[in-house]
Amino acid sequence: MKVIFFANTDWYLYNFRLPLAKFLRARGFEVVMLSPAGSYGPLLQAEGFRWIGLDMDRRSLNPARELALIRRISAVYAAEKPDIVHHFTIKCVVYGSLIARRHGIRNRVNAVTGMGYVFSDEGYKARLLRPVVRNLIRATLGGEGSRLILQNRDDLAAFLAADLTSTERTHVIMGSGVDTARFHPAAEPGQSDTMRVLLASRLLWDKGIREYIDAANLLKEAGLPVEFLLAGNPDPGNPASVPEAQIAKWQEGQAVRYLGHIADMPRLLAEIDVAVLPSYREGVPRSLLEAAACGLPIVTTDVPGCREVVKHGVNGLLVPARDPAALAAAIRFMWERPEERARMGSAARCAVLEYFDQDIVFEKTFAVYRDLLSAAV
Repeated sequence: MKVIFFANTDWYLYNFRLPLAKFLRARGFEVVMLSPAGSYGPLLQAEGFRWIGLDMDRRSLNPARELALIRRISAVYAAEKPDIVHHFTIKCVVYGSLIARRHGIRNRVNAVTGMGYVFSDEGYKARLLRPVVRNLIRATLGGEGSRLILQNRDDLAAFLAADLTSTERTHVIMGSGVDTARFHPAAEPGQSDTMRVLLASRLLWDKGIREYIDAANLLKEAGLPVEFLLAGNPDPGNPASVPEAQIAKWQEGQAVRYLGHIADMPRLLAEIDVAVLPSYREGVPRSLLEAAACGLPIVTTDVPGCREVVKHGVNGLLVPARDPAALAAAIRFMWERPEERARMGSAARCAVLEYFDQDIVFEKTFAVYRDLLSAAV
């Protein structure tokens, strides 16, 4: 059995889907990786997977460029003849599904991890593209061999309300899974008078980066001994990416300490007291699941995806999106009540073990594959 994973970055495949690929390989599948060319492609190859690079610009709307991309993907699908194609993110879902149907590839799994920039941003370009993308999604998700995987109930309700999918062809699988053996509570938590807070994500405005900086400034002005850390890189391929010049200004203002990309997240999380993500909308945020697996309490927004991870007052706090004052108040609550932090952190670890462990996610995904393959017989 052969499956193609098609995503819009090799970074995504390496950081979010490599464990699933290994799981499938252990069960006899040949997994071929397909994505735009980048520095993570060779890392996928080093793990023993075939990786095919594409000349693909996620932001491109140029008809000639997009037609050339479609032809290239079509050539790959025709040559590989996969039994299953598994597409991640909206552009790959649309292009991959249309091409797969043209080549008679019956088994199509489409994973939409959040509604993305087109649906979360209120700018002119996003609002202009929204109905076009809706119609394309509706056209690509049909057919007996198609299955849609969403990460939260809010996205399911939105897709059903827009008549983009049907309940019998849609599965909700919360997140891409966390390796709870790798991400675990620190053996000896550090003791410090300063509380360390971390926001780890791609540096996109819709992750709530601005609100995080504003909350940091509010608590700095109040004189609280709280250190604000920011980990992650900008994503120039995303229209919502934070400019590097803006990051430099924040560093100069000393409200936050910018760490850049962190390869060893378990080591960093062992030094953190509270994880924060003031996002506007998510699928299920991997960074929060990793933090929760490490026994950290969470402060996040009461929006789709984030509220899948946090139950308010149990394993963290939920605040309104786009509200720096509420975010600052929640972080202050955590600083004032270290015993509550410990209780919530313990509950966060338990929730990950029960619902988000990668073995649970992998088995649910494999069940979708089995469903498709048995129906094709």
